[in-house]
Amino acid sequence: MLFLVISEPRPEPPSSVTGQRKRYWAWVAPLQVSGEVRSVHAKVGHGAVTLFDGQSNEQSHRRLNEWADIIPARFEVHALNDPHPAQAVLNKS
Repeated sequence: MLFLVISEPRPEPPSSVTGQRKRYWAWVAPLQVSGEVRSVHAKVGHGAVTLFDGQSNEQSHRRLNEWADIIPARFEVHALNDPHPAQAVLNKS
């Protein structure tokens, strides 16, 4: 299950959350290695955009809670389809 997650952290001075931002990158690194996170990008200004490849809604929920424990934020979550299966559905009609 693919989930695109866009974070909007609380408005705090960037210098006051440097340690939390470093913890986020340390937290996400092993998820990238395992393939659970397909990509992650820092947003200009603050926040991040992450593409999760999770096995369940429960796993995604757990990861977002872990993320929010590191950097409190509002998350915009979009469930996605891989392009090939989505195109296959179109081709059947």
